[in-house]
Amino acid sequence: MSKALSYVKPYSLLAGIALFFMLIELAVELIQPLLIGKIIDEGILKQELGTVWLWGGVMIGLTVVSFASGILNSFYSAHISQSYAYDTRKGLFQKIQSFSYSTFAQFSSTSFITRLTNDVTQVQNMLFMSLRFMLRAPLMIAGGIILSLTVNAKLGFFLLVTVPILLLFLLWVLKRGGALFRSVQKRLDQVNTIMQENLTAIKLIKALLRANHEVKRFLQSNTKLMEKTVSAFRLVEAAMPILMLLMNICILFILWFGAKSIDQGGAQVGDVVSVINYATRITGALSVLPFLIMVFSRAKASGERIGEVLETEGGEGTGHDPAQTLEGGVEFREVSFRYPGMEKDALHHVSFSANPKETVAIMGATGSGKSTLFQLIPRLYTADSGSIFIDGKPISEFSAHGLRREIGYVPQEVLLFSGTIRENIAWGREDASLDEVMEAAKDAQIHETIMKLSNGYDTVLGQRGVNLSGGQKQRISIARAFIRKPSLLLLDDSTSALDLQTEAKLLKAIRSYECTTLIITQKITTAIKADTILLLEDGELLAKGTHQELMAESHLYRQIYESQFGKEGADSAERHS
Repeated sequence: MSKALSYVKPYSLLAGIALFFMLIELAVELIQPLLIGKIIDEGILKQELGTVWLWGGVMIGLTVVSFASGILNSFYSAHISQSYAYDTRKGLFQKIQSFSYSTFAQFSSTSFITRLTNDVTQVQNMLFMSLRFMLRAPLMIAGGIILSLTVNAKLGFFLLVTVPILLLFLLWVLKRGGALFRSVQKRLDQVNTIMQENLTAIKLIKALLRANHEVKRFLQSNTKLMEKTVSAFRLVEAAMPILMLLMNICILFILWFGAKSIDQGGAQVGDVVSVINYATRITGALSVLPFLIMVFSRAKASGERIGEVLETEGGEGTGHDPAQTLEGGVEFREVSFRYPGMEKDALHHVSFSANPKETVAIMGATGSGKSTLFQLIPRLYTADSGSIFIDGKPISEFSAHGLRREIGYVPQEVLLFSGTIRENIAWGREDASLDEVMEAAKDAQIHETIMKLSNGYDTVLGQRGVNLSGGQKQRISIARAFIRKPSLLLLDDSTSALDLQTEAKLLKAIRSYECTTLIITQKITTAIKADTILLLEDGELLAKGTHQELMAESHLYRQIYESQFGKEGADSAERHS
């Protein structure tokens, strides 16, 4: 919680001003019962109209001061809480961006969304309520008790005994409520996860008629969220009747003994009215406390979740930026890697090298470790053992930023952003001109398709490029990598949706770039054109070499070849090389 509140520090002075106006408002409210008592005893009972007018005028003047103070307090409280929310979301987002990919994977994406939105809002609300009401309520209680004892110690004693008991009860509610609201936030994460999965996979859900199943799954999670939320609110709201009951009993005792004291000459009417007035104001403050406790409980749970992200270590390490453009040589030496929580290596003692400007094709069945190998090169993950070299230098010597600046990466799952086609391609390099965007699109074999669209490069894409085909999205993603003019180009099965003719043109365009190219593919026609082919199976490098070498030496490669061309297609396939 303390880490989450660290963003309040820049606003300490403004918070002090807000509290100053709150204290003025509180002071007026505490003085008013004393003035009411004075008006009764010295004005009304003695029939001194001048005294009534005098102190009545003072009360009106103080009320105006209190009103103005309340407005100013609300202004500063709102400003501080809104600024805190802005700064916290910014800090959280920057922290998340600094995580290594392995650290990022420790949290679910929906959990990040909930923490950036709902959790920050809960702490923001708590901050506003603290500056506006949360400190005012306990100070009203404490000040009311002290002043009631000053007015009449015997009558004030009833408040002195009753209120601490109620406060202990409320502390128990706070502790119990905090645990319940932490559970509520976890349930909210689960509901958001189901919503995100459903909206992402809506086409599949409709195609396979799984809508009813998804509705049931959502209802189950939503019901659990509702039950936890109801339990938390029920606990907090149940405190109200108990508070009101005990305080009303206390007021009855004050009235009873106050009347007796007046008869016996031990108290004045104004004293009893003042103490009763303090008792009602304390009751009002106590009635607000359950609501404040609810706000604080939710904020405490949310603050801990925010702090969990802010305190998580897992940056991308240090290193230097390349002094000049990399040549693009890549070497793996006995590299092994295992995903956290898995029992088996995703890569096991993999060794190979790629000279600058060469093309390396990587083949293998699903789960063989191809994408994992790619993710180690830009340091999305760090190898558990072995070494990776770029241009003969250990990859750890390069900063993640400097290394990735030299890499063009096209992931297996194409990701496009809301915006125009031009913005999506230029996302690879912010300062790219329209001519450079068009050049990259031409090399990616997507320019002609774009020009046929109604708005050309200014065509706005739907969410995740929903208004484009799979092949069109792949080529835009490739153009985004081309525009970086990379030294090292990584294509993770990025031509799977392309026909052979378009793919051949694309591969020819790639050869015009001064870069080393690593391409994951399932197509023999693509692998044939590579300088080296790597064949992976279950995380191990089974074979490497040219097409001719693997045809002669690798039984598995021949099987892949025959599954695509047939034995009698050998002559035709050789002509592709």
